[in-house]
Amino acid sequence: MASKKVLVVFGATGMQGGSVVRAILSDPKTREAFIVRGVTRDVSKDSAKALESLGAETVAADLNNPSTLNAALKGAYGVFAVTNYWESQKSEVEIAQGKAIADAAKEAGVQHLIWSSLLNVTELSKGVLSKVKHFDSKAAVEDYIRASGISATYLLPGFFMSNLPGGMFRQAPPNNAWTLAFPIPSNSPIPLYDTADDTGKFVKGILLNREKTIGKRIYGATDYYTIDQIVEQFKEQYPQAGKDAKSVELPHDIFKGIMTKARGSEEVAEEMLQNMRLMSEFGYYGGADLTESHSILVDKLTTWKEFMAKSKAFADLK
Repeated sequence: MASKKVLVVFGATGMQGGSVVRAILSDPKTREAFIVRGVTRDVSKDSAKALESLGAETVAADLNNPSTLNAALKGAYGVFAVTNYWESQKSEVEIAQGKAIADAAKEAGVQHLIWSSLLNVTELSKGVLSKVKHFDSKAAVEDYIRASGISATYLLPGFFMSNLPGGMFRQAPPNNAWTLAFPIPSNSPIPLYDTADDTGKFVKGILLNREKTIGKRIYGATDYYTIDQIVEQFKEQYPQAGKDAKSVELPHDIFKGIMTKARGSEEVAEEMLQNMRLMSEFGYYGGADLTESHSILVDKLTTWKEFMAKSKAFADLK
């Protein structure tokens, strides 16, 4: 046990952190190399116990209370850190949490911090899209980490595949046809990402290729899919149910109205609209190629067709 390196995973009971825990502990090579320490606010929760059943340690800490982080990071070699903007919906809260992790990691002498980051959309768009706070706040933390001198890699998750089945891609009137509705043109490229299964694959690749990935951004996506391709592959997967499937480009005001009703906030609705516009107008990753990011992987990423096959929302279509 003494020869193993401690990998601390924040958000261990969430989609990204949970994926990292499972990926490291399910691979004999990385399980032999790392002790996984999952951070959660309540170690008595069933979700925390589930991590322990996989072989992880669990430790209690609260990102809103920086003094609790030192014990969680004691003796750590590596850290995977993710924050949840939507919990507070306040940039200053997320930035403070990210900075607290970075400060604690530096104090603990962490040798490899992996930060779940995103691009600064305000900068990328030269101010055209200035409301995508959940991107910009993570980018601000990335800037802070870079300035701190900590050895770090930045994993930028793509567009969650889980947003589509039964959500943005659902049956709609008048004929109950499966419809994928976005407020952007149907030829817009979307970097699809199976968050729950593939985050850990990228983190494992980053850890196994430390020298190659330090200081780099790794783009977490299987591939760029257009909206048309997403619908076309659905039709191929489910020829009977999908024969009338289509994509619809929603007018911006209609999309904002739907989002305002769903989220109860016009401000959030505008943020979601600008998030969508990012993909068609500037590129989710600013047009970055995915080839180099894929070169570190030892596991195959999940395709859209493979994700559809395991989606509960599409289960009755098989």
